[in-house]
Amino acid sequence: METIKLRETNYELGTYQLPEHEELLILAKTYPSPSTKYRETTCVAAVNRAGELRRIFPVPFRLLEGQSQFQKWEWINANITKANGDIRPESHRIDVDTVSKTGEKIGTESSWANRLKWIEPHIMPSFEALEFRRQTTGQTLGFLRPTRLVSLDISVVKEAEWTEKDKENLRRDGLFDSEEVKKRLPLEKIGHDFYYQYECISDTGIELKRHKIIDWEAGALYRNCYRTNGSKWEQKFREKYETEFAQKDLLLMLGTMHRFPDQWLIIGVIYPPMRSIVHSVQELLDL
Repeated sequence: METIKLRETNYELGTYQLPEHEELLILAKTYPSPSTKYRETTCVAAVNRAGELRRIFPVPFRLLEGQSQFQKWEWINANITKANGDIRPESHRIDVDTVSKTGEKIGTESSWANRLKWIEPHIMPSFEALEFRRQTTGQTLGFLRPTRLVSLDISVVKEAEWTEKDKENLRRDGLFDSEEVKKRLPLEKIGHDFYYQYECISDTGIELKRHKIIDWEAGALYRNCYRTNGSKWEQKFREKYETEFAQKDLLLMLGTMHRFPDQWLIIGVIYPPMRSIVHSVQELLDL
């Protein structure tokens, strides 16, 4: 059955790929968007056991059931294939029917040491280095450690509601949806865009960057803040993303868009506790 699905998926492109079975540690997922083929879908960032970053899609996450609904920092098993029509080397398609949990989830013990060991090889020294690598190797996922979080910019989106086409896609019935899935609320559109302005190291000193946050966690926090605080949602939102995170050893996971390969977005926010002075000095001594 898996072979038939795979061939149907790739038939139009005239290619046949055998799926690879991988264990993947989930690092981030983007807020869902309406999809013509899948009703709604999200993009997931992960790292495999070999330490290679993966961008996996399409994942109709909210339409998955029970054990298929994986969480951040959780190891899963899945069959994936290199994405056709997407030259970004990290991009893979996932067979969601093969998703299963390994039962292993990485916690925050020892100041996130077990989590950070999977991330640290992918932390770039500067945005210039991140962009240079994209231009030379094509890699489009990586982490930056801002030297300072300057501000959180919030703007109202131009279209407060989904388009009619989006609504049509989201209304489509799934023939095999379980009762659990059918009870889930329709996908809510987030009426605001969120941007981080931050400083980071460059070859010429410190430079200011600004990138949009599309992390699922930001969308979920907005919804929770609005549900509990109404028109005063922004204060609570800023307390988390602006005040609390500024006191963390903040790491931003950045990735590019398929249609605009030179446009970077913040797809995940990692927030371990601030590194100790001893740790920071030792890093300098090791340089």
